[in-house]
Amino acid sequence: MQELGKLTPTAWILIGCAAALGFGLSWAGRWYRHYRLRKARRAAVTGGAVEYLVDSLVPDGMGGGFHVDYLLLTRRGVVVIDLRDVRGNIFGGDQMAEWTVMDGSRRFTFTNPQSALYDRIAAVKAIAGDLPVEGRIVFTRRGRFPKGLPKWTLMIDALRDEMAGGDAERPPESAAPLHEGWQRIKDAVKPSYMVDMR
Repeated sequence: MQELGKLTPTAWILIGCAAALGFGLSWAGRWYRHYRLRKARRAAVTGGAVEYLVDSLVPDGMGGGFHVDYLLLTRRGVVVIDLRDVRGNIFGGDQMAEWTVMDGSRRFTFTNPQSALYDRIAAVKAIAGDLPVEGRIVFTRRGRFPKGLPKWTLMIDALRDEMAGGDAERPPESAAPLHEGWQRIKDAVKPSYMVDMR
């Protein structure tokens, strides 16, 4: 202890700088890993899309709006994506009001996301006109469904194949109505500042 008292002010400044540098590098490393994870997720979700919008506020027709994580324009129409980052074994079904997550000793529930997805799809359809609109609840790799996936639910790795289904059969002349409907959607939505990685 007496040796610490003998340190010069310059030594204390150097110790403080080294500690701050260590903290800063640790924080920068965590930030960069988080940035790369978000970038990889975005690429996995949007990889099969012609165009896409992220974190949009879709008008609900009553003065409010619905936050939509992703709106994807594909060759077969628009897909509303509700992205969920839930860790553990997920047990859910179409008729269940709540889905259960078990992660080691931790157990919790969340509201069945299907009805909220239907509301989002309806809001997008109201804007899109004749443009086909569907939706999917997409879970990241941290979650697993040991008893099978409920309706309209996908794992992130299966999304690109799901969106590509049927593209080869769509005639090229259908592109103009797709882009007209997509433009109506882009004109109607606003950025949503509710970034929610559930």
